[in-house]
This record gives sequence, structure tokens and C-alpha cells, in this order.
Amino acid sequence: MPLDTAQTGPRPGRLTSHEARQRLEHARNSRLAQLRALDEGVQSTDAHLVSAQTEAIQRVLTEIDEAFARVDDGVYGTCQGCAKPVPAERLEILPYTRYCVACQGRATA
Repeated sequence: MPLDTAQTGPRPGRLTSHEARQRLEHARNSRLAQLRALDEGVQSTDAHLVSAQTEAIQRVLTEIDEAFARVDDGVYGTCQGCAKPVPAERLEILPYTRYCVACQGRATA
């Protein structure tokens, strides 16, 4: 969903910039903790698997950084496929998502 602006004040069902940033920070910190855990367990784990997991986590971290840019640009929560608001429930699960469910399906098909 689009962010509230300071001028319009909070509206039901919309995230404030602060809330979006908190969710994104939590997602970033979780992924960084996963990377640290992978680094600590490299000797006892298959190197190929660790490499694949590391790459996947780094892709998510890039998506999180891009979501922070969308917050700064005032377009966070707007689907990049159809320009409609992304449901708040989806943003709770994937705070860095760029698409609504329908457009995500088309983007990965």
C-alpha cells in the first residue's frame, strides 16, 4: 500500500514510512544473521549449498535495499506491475515485495 505522507496523516490499512522502515530493518537484520550463521558453519556444511544459500540471501538483501529506495521515493507498497496498492497482509509477510500476488505470478511465469 502506498505510504502515508506527513501532510495527510495516518489512514486505516496504510503503512507509515516509519512502519515500513521498521519492517524492512527487521527483514535485513534477519538476513544478515542468516549470513553470519552460514559463515560460522561453512566447515561443517557442503560448500555448494552454502554458496547457493548465501547468493539467495544476498538477492533478498538487494531487494530490501530497493524497497528502502521505494520508501524514500514515496512509492513503497504500490505494485510495480499494475500500480495498485499491495495488500497490507502481503507487505507484512514480504515487506520488500515489489508486486501484488497477481503480478508476482506473472513476473515469475
